[in-house]
Amino acid sequence: MRKFFSSSPIGQMGVIAVVRIITGVFLIYHGWEIFDTAAMNKYLEWDMFNNPSGKAMIYAGKAAELVAGILLFIGLFTRIAAILVIGTLGYITFFVGDGNIFEGAQHPFFFVLLGLLFFFTGPGTFSADNILFKKK
Repeated sequence: MRKFFSSSPIGQMGVIAVVRIITGVFLIYHGWEIFDTAAMNKYLEWDMFNNPSGKAMIYAGKAAELVAGILLFIGLFTRIAAILVIGTLGYITFFVGDGNIFEGAQHPFFFVLLGLLFFFTGPGTFSADNILFKKK
């Protein structure tokens, strides 16, 4: 009981790994839209993407979500994946969602916060990074 009320972490690396894996699944789910032409065409109807570079921006964003999700899921190059998440979802939050983090842009902003978490903490246990880059 004493540890429960203390300021020291309880299972920190394992919990970070579980949150990383679940975040990866969500990003894969959202990035998978890159293979759905109807869904991608709906984004093209938005005013901010109704320009010559709009289609490229949408596909680049969805590709970044998919790649970052896969990397986070397996825990490979976690900090690079975190930078992809922060950049992509930060753009969505502050430019597409007009920075309205208390209403419409909450969802992408939470991904930005999770990206910051993984950038500074690393992948946690259960990750390809731990296998490949473990100090010997």
